Amino acid sequence: MENHRFLLPDPARQIAAAHGTPCYVYDQATLEAQADAMLAFPNAFGLTVRFAMKACPNAAILKVFANKGLHFDASSGWEVRRAMYAGVPADRISLSSQELPEDFAPLLNKGVHVNACSLLQLERIGQALPGHEVGLRFNPGKGSGGNGKTNVGGPDSSFGIWHEWADQAQAIVKQYGLKVVRVHTHIGSGSDPLVWQEVSAASLALVARFPTVQTLNLGGGYKVARVSTEKGTDPQVVGAPVKVAFEKFAAADGRRLRLEIEPGTFLVANAGAVVSRVQDVVSTGAREFLKLDSGMTEILRPSLYGSQHPVHLYPAKPAAGERDYVIVGHCCESGDLISCAPGEPETLATRRLPVAVPGDLCVIGGAGAYCAGMSTKNYNSFPEAPEVLLRRDGGFSLIRRRQSLEQILQNELPAEGL
Repeated sequence: MENHRFLLPDPARQIAAAHGTPCYVYDQATLEAQADAMLAFPNAFGLTVRFAMKACPNAAILKVFANKGLHFDASSGWEVRRAMYAGVPADRISLSSQELPEDFAPLLNKGVHVNACSLLQLERIGQALPGHEVGLRFNPGKGSGGNGKTNVGGPDSSFGIWHEWADQAQAIVKQYGLKVVRVHTHIGSGSDPLVWQEVSAASLALVARFPTVQTLNLGGGYKVARVSTEKGTDPQVVGAPVKVAFEKFAAADGRRLRLEIEPGTFLVANAGAVVSRVQDVVSTGAREFLKLDSGMTEILRPSLYGSQHPVHLYPAKPAAGERDYVIVGHCCESGDLISCAPGEPETLATRRLPVAVPGDLCVIGGAGAYCAGMSTKNYNSFPEAPEVLLRRDGGFSLIRRRQSLEQILQNELPAEGL
């Protein structure tokens, strides 16, 4: 959408001149505005906003959000340590992971919160730290993802303890004297308020089974509209019935639950862009292809999900009209496609852009979430792209250097006997 285009031609050219292409750019003003929107999420008895740091784990981004008062959701022990390295206090980090790190016990003893995401994880925590406080992540039986790959609730999802196994969870908690202080659910990247109501009701029913719980974490799943054809989430709309549900629960149960939410995409998606350069323009007679010096090495989401990203061409000279282009990346891979059809990563689609020539800048928007953190880094041996923060004062700061060939090769060792 046009109103998400924070990176205009002049600063894009300045950043490209200073740091080359491709290059990620993040807008501090947008990051802070999105944080403010989530900090205003309707709540009855208190709110903790945790940034799902897997969406964009650069230390500078973490610091921007830490300065706004946000806490953090980590999806691995590595992310926990990365956040702590960036200066985030341990007690502002919560771990919900498909696998417990080997050193989970020391991390928890430092103050890191944990949500057991399976019965085995819960048992391991009990064995290592009997009597410890713990959260339980449940699969509530329903999800709301944009597609099957982003839906993390329901019977086809491996995330969390299936809600029908609550009895087994209670037995493990009792066996090891654990104190359940938090119930966690997560439905995926959807925007349907009705699903949020249903999941919050199911989650509160789970809370009722654990009398020591004081916090309900409803996870993330606040979809944003990257392009005009998509529907975004209004936190005030999805949050209002959740607040009412918490109030009703307090009246019936006596507990005034604190609400936790874990936005990732909502906070960073439209605060990021990739500055790339047109490398070539080729024709097959039926198709006009725009080849960029970026692609799945920086933005994997179209190839993986069929995701839509706004594309803006900044010609070096006034363009002679417009043309429909299929926009492809620089990898030797037929799936390296930017302009795919919505939800169809293998279907070519076109974008109408000014007539392009090699050397023109091309800015791909909506690239703040699950791009730098989820790239196919070093495929075709392309180096990791640099990252830049566009500051509130209009200047820009390099927050990650471009990877060198030596860094790509530094962990390779010669095989003996060759």
